[in-house]
Amino acid sequence: MEKTEKDTMASAVLMYDDANYLLALPLFENLYNAHPKEEFLKYCYGKCALYRSDKHEMALKLLGEVYEKNKKVDNIEYDFARANHFNYKFDEALVLLDKYLSKKGLSPEFKNNANQLKQYCINGKELYANPKSAKITNFGNVINTKNEEYVPVISADESIMIYTYRGPECIGGLQNEFKEADKYGTYFEDIFQAVQIDGQWTKPSPIKNVNTNSHDGAIALSADGFYLFVYRDSGDDHGDIYISNSLSGEWSIPQKLKGEVNSYSWEGSCSMTANGKYLYFSSERGGGFGGKDIYRATLLPDSTWGNVVNLGDSINTALDDDAPFIHPDGVTLFYSSKGKNSMGGYDIFQSRLNWKDSTFSKPINLGYPINTTDDDIYYVLSANGDRGYYASGKSGGEGLKDIYTVYPGYVGKKPSIYIVKGKIMAEGMPIAASVLVEIVDQNNKKLGEFGSSSATGNYLVSLPSGGMFKLTYKYKSYPYKTLDINTTSLEGYDEKLFDINFNFADTLKPVSVAAPIIKDTVVAVVTPVKPVKEPVVKKDDFVPNNQLQQKIKDYSEKYGDITAEGLLFKVQIAAYKIPKNYTYAHLKGLGAVENLLLDDGITRITIGGEFKTLKEAYEHNKKVVLKGQKDAFVTVLYNGKRIYLEDLEKMGVFVGSNIDFFKNKALVIF
Repeated sequence: MEKTEKDTMASAVLMYDDANYLLALPLFENLYNAHPKEEFLKYCYGKCALYRSDKHEMALKLLGEVYEKNKKVDNIEYDFARANHFNYKFDEALVLLDKYLSKKGLSPEFKNNANQLKQYCINGKELYANPKSAKITNFGNVINTKNEEYVPVISADESIMIYTYRGPECIGGLQNEFKEADKYGTYFEDIFQAVQIDGQWTKPSPIKNVNTNSHDGAIALSADGFYLFVYRDSGDDHGDIYISNSLSGEWSIPQKLKGEVNSYSWEGSCSMTANGKYLYFSSERGGGFGGKDIYRATLLPDSTWGNVVNLGDSINTALDDDAPFIHPDGVTLFYSSKGKNSMGGYDIFQSRLNWKDSTFSKPINLGYPINTTDDDIYYVLSANGDRGYYASGKSGGEGLKDIYTVYPGYVGKKPSIYIVKGKIMAEGMPIAASVLVEIVDQNNKKLGEFGSSSATGNYLVSLPSGGMFKLTYKYKSYPYKTLDINTTSLEGYDEKLFDINFNFADTLKPVSVAAPIIKDTVVAVVTPVKPVKEPVVKKDDFVPNNQLQQKIKDYSEKYGDITAEGLLFKVQIAAYKIPKNYTYAHLKGLGAVENLLLDDGITRITIGGEFKTLKEAYEHNKKVVLKGQKDAFVTVLYNGKRIYLEDLEKMGVFVGSNIDFFKNKALVIF
């Protein structure tokens, strides 16, 4: 070998010894192509090829040649059996495994691995001999590249697809494990988004604010497409779930999910019900059935996730169970498992929830060709049930891993769901309005409260079959508008495009949409509510002196009248750790001056007492500023602790935030 080849060989062996087979693979491949008669290179290349699905045929060829020449290579029967299993040669793999298991001195770990592979072969023979009619199609080069695209997530109407990408377009380029530029390093994952317009997918682009130079993985998208769940590993928490929202028109910086979902163990996949009440997630926390288990958390009144329960042994196994996806219908669950009757690694399973006793039906393996002898994971289904989406490293694709569509994407009864979507405007401009959904045939029980994007006005509501619903559209003091939907006879999927424009100039005469939606059983009726007199808005001429005062002004315009238990506002004029002398003669007549000592050890000086709303405090703050206290501002106390205005949004105290959206939702019980 030449010197450069010796250096490559040294690097490849080092990676191989550290079990970094995927990194070592291209190095051994190049060395083998240059020296095809070298048995050691043949074995190493063949062994590494087991770890990449588009190289499984090569693994079978090379390891078969090694086995024919030298049957004393360590664990060669097991490695060659794996190659046969990957290539659907189950009988050949079983013969090799029996020989391997007959050897003396095998460690318990090797025995367990071999016995598990035997079971995969037995399951595989059955599933492979009875293939499903599913058609699997590569998504094409609009999304897929020669690099890796995986974990696709979609909105209910399939207008948005978000996925994880690993390749040259990632932030930071090639990096080592310390996030330093390294031409021999790897690409760290980034999250990309594509939008479907008039049936055509746009060119994907990286998501601003979400991607960093570390690993950022997309794991779930809410049904309305406004909330993105992200996986991150900070290095000291084993991996946690974060959340971002796009209500303002661009994705926010992800925040760690609050409550009991994240723990000191790994949590790396999740899916939220369409109404935001429940979150299904996978975790390695203790107390489960083994490895990764799937759990369900409930949104609590304080806007945190709690009441975590394990889904039980109807879903979870002693092996890994991961990647839950709860369909927008609220009852159809897809997930991946290495247990049950998997044909190899993770297989995708489908189950249905019975809300009468909160149990899941016996999971059904989606079968071959959706499931393969390799890992099949992170599967999602469109709301109409027509298409499933997942990623695979099949040979013949665009690159290492590609996104594929599956048709049909389910087994058994097609999911039933009704989608109402459109734009909500006020005087022709997009707004962040609320849509209250009530179950009419259950004494107007609240089903959930949805929101629209302030940037686009877009909204999307998911309704189950078998009920009568009233949608009430609200925005400030404008007259409410309502829509009645009847889905008692709904079977399968249907949707309605329904736009709202709040306008005080409306005649507000009743308008009936008489056209039937589903077999004369789903009728939408717009019923104007009694008009509210248009308020006279007095122009605010106050010019803030700094960014903080400007923020208070902006928040007052949006949330000025909101009250909440434990929420107080004060006007602060000074603060100190070490007592100082202050004079307040110029503020005479603006109320009592008080000292406020908080747990951070800083004493705040406030004036005018307590205010229940931000608007009241803001108005008093203006008076204080105009009296000469130019740096005065409003400080916020929540349950006795100082808090930032933006945190009130995140916590759901202020309407219009991402967490508030979840807080006001209720689960569809059916």
